[in-house]
Amino acid sequence: MFMPWNKNKDDEKAISVKDHFETVKNKNKKTYLEMINIYINRDHIYRRGHVEFIYSALKHMEEFGVQKDLEVYKSLIDVLPKGKFVPQNLIQAEFMHYPKQQQCIVDLLEQMEDNGVMPDLDMEDQLLAIFGSRGFPLRKYWRMMYWMPKFKNMSPFPLPNPLPDDIFELAKLAIERISNIDVSNEVTIYQSVDIKDSIEDTWIISAQSETQRRLLSENKQEDPIFVEGAFKVWLKGNPINYFILRGQPRTYTDEYEDFDNVENIKPLFISNKPSVKSLYKAVPTVHEQQDGVIYAVCATGTSSKDSLLSWIRHLEIDRNPMLGKLSVVFTLRSGVKEVAKVEEQEQIDEK
Repeated sequence: MFMPWNKNKDDEKAISVKDHFETVKNKNKKTYLEMINIYINRDHIYRRGHVEFIYSALKHMEEFGVQKDLEVYKSLIDVLPKGKFVPQNLIQAEFMHYPKQQQCIVDLLEQMEDNGVMPDLDMEDQLLAIFGSRGFPLRKYWRMMYWMPKFKNMSPFPLPNPLPDDIFELAKLAIERISNIDVSNEVTIYQSVDIKDSIEDTWIISAQSETQRRLLSENKQEDPIFVEGAFKVWLKGNPINYFILRGQPRTYTDEYEDFDNVENIKPLFISNKPSVKSLYKAVPTVHEQQDGVIYAVCATGTSSKDSLLSWIRHLEIDRNPMLGKLSVVFTLRSGVKEVAKVEEQEQIDEK
């Protein structure tokens, strides 16, 4: 006589196990894998509620810090029983045999892809044993193995893997990435305590090139310059705040002519050589944008006004004497605006 299994009892077991992800105290990789092993060894014959368990485990990955760990994803795939979901004919294969389980593993692979985790050959053997050679998860795996190696090393600004945990090293990598647009940029490390009357003791990572120093020296004394930020740059999910020193936008009366442009080729009997006058037309640099001229960029340990004032004073000492004659406007995103002469600390204290 056929006796149906107790669905409610199995669902209660599955729910009780997946709730432990929220109640566990030490959230790390070791405890995460222990939770998976507890579920696998609890009922290795029927193992009900595995789809709900995998979705719950995927949901709490970031809390345990394992969202980029390949071993954890492979352990989650091992939760599913082997051979049960393999389609027996072409119709079952094309109509997604056991769709709930297949879609669950496809979502797992998509989460891997979103986190930049590339699968290995062992995962292919796992998917083949669970869903067969015609399963949708295996097709998703093959697409990932085709595209992900192609894009893995295509970034022109590669970062170390893994990234350092120190915020100073992360900020240094961020400033180097931002300033790479000008190959002559120099990244300098300042300390705010080296400036007299500085309130804070923090580091300042600054980037400036000789072109930017020249542009700053050409800034008119009656035109103020602005310290703007904080802006964010993301390094593999880690946000870093940075600030810029910006001047007024410049205007050019002469339109720059690109001599490599072949859209309007002159007839052969007319000389195509540029005139001497056109050779001396002012050509904007990469630092001269439509909204202003970027004179420098920095990141500080505290992202405070005092650290930014120390940054301006360091720039003045470091081959930027023009800063002592200019008005500096602090337009920070906190909504507070301050105007200060760099050489007059009293004005900052009064405001």
